Amino acid sequence: MPAQTYTLSDFDYELPPELIAQHPAAERSASRLLDARGPALVDRVFRELPHLLEARDLLVFNDTQVIKARLHGVKATGGSVEALIERLLPGAHEVWAHVRASKSPKPGSTVRFAEAFDAEVLGRCGPENGLFHLRFPADPLTLLDAHGHVPLPPYIEHEDSADDVRRYQTVFAQNPGAVAAPTAALHFDEALLAALPCPRANVTLHVGAGTFQPVRVENIAEHQMHSEWFKVPQATVDAIEACRARGGRVVAVGTTTLRALESAARGGRLQAGAAETDIFITPGFHFQVVDALITNFHLPKSTLMMLVSALAGYEHIRAVYGHAVAERYRFFSYGDAMLLARLG
Repeated sequence: MPAQTYTLSDFDYELPPELIAQHPAAERSASRLLDARGPALVDRVFRELPHLLEARDLLVFNDTQVIKARLHGVKATGGSVEALIERLLPGAHEVWAHVRASKSPKPGSTVRFAEAFDAEVLGRCGPENGLFHLRFPADPLTLLDAHGHVPLPPYIEHEDSADDVRRYQTVFAQNPGAVAAPTAALHFDEALLAALPCPRANVTLHVGAGTFQPVRVENIAEHQMHSEWFKVPQATVDAIEACRARGGRVVAVGTTTLRALESAARGGRLQAGAAETDIFITPGFHFQVVDALITNFHLPKSTLMMLVSALAGYEHIRAVYGHAVAERYRFFSYGDAMLLARLG
């Protein structure tokens, strides 16, 4: 089925609401893992992953760190405001943010957040001017850490807690800037990392709130992806070349890792560096780097459903999701995971 014949409806599926995980598994590596590398689907536990890898393979992780990006505040007029910080701007106390209010704050006005500090509204910015440009009175990371909330996804219905501060973050996170977790990596704990038989490498992609934005056009070719910042270190490029030389598989931990690697290879070969990416991976995409993917289960009609269909095959993904629903796997950010191999 050629890529251009797919429509948004082709990536829909029925998901019982009770399968949307509201809390993580008691232990990170105790979540379930659907081994979907081939036609025969195997139900496993995530801590079995080391037995599915070989010494010559390479696991690539996204080492971004989720920031406490959600703030509650009031305008000078008294109206309530909720802000979700989308991006920290370098070299200044300035950010881009999604702002929800009954009336949008005007340039030059101030918003008092968390009854603690005032932010100046500089104007609109970003893609199609959909974001607000704000100036904080001090280092934004420090203020967010003290007064912000964990930016839990919209389908998680409880307020963030101390447990979310710990669990909506990977154990190896080190580069702050994401407003959504690279959720496939949430299943790794220190013991599991120590048990891996193969080397590891890192990329950084600061996941934006756009990852939860729905696709609103039936013709998926008309969809415009949000832009995210990523970096692929030279050490990771070298590790991937060494993996190829020894006949191993490059296993991406999460779709954000995959998107960073394939973005860095769009010029024909994988190159180190930092850039913006709005890569949109749909069936028919030519993968140049990633051989296998560890990922959670994604929202119906989402760009990530399209990505996994491009990697593992549309019909195979339909079977995988049908099995996961029937076997009562837990879905989305705090849910279970699957292991996919690249088609062909």
